[in-house]
Amino acid sequence: MPKHEVDYTVSSGNVFADLGLPNPEEALAKAELANKISVLIQERKLTQAKAAKLLGIDQPKVSMLLRGRLTGFSIERLMRFLLLLGQDINISVYPNPQGRSKAQVFVA
Repeated sequence: MPKHEVDYTVSSGNVFADLGLPNPEEALAKAELANKISVLIQERKLTQAKAAKLLGIDQPKVSMLLRGRLTGFSIERLMRFLLLLGQDINISVYPNPQGRSKAQVFVA
């Protein structure tokens, strides 16, 4: 039976960069922060209305956040939401290791 070659592209690790979107590092950081917020809201079994009250925003904005519609949310705002959810935030700055073409933002 003949083998079929599969055409694929290896990811850079950032889907936003792979798609050629602007500011891919910021977009990835926002997505990862929003995911952490979503997980915390789910773990606490908060309704969108209760989450909105806790975060100081209205329910439609919580809905946008949970659906990954992050255009209206800055990284700083998302970090403030994490603080309101009782999370510590640790920011580390260090040199880009040689061999990587550009610096990156990581959310752990």
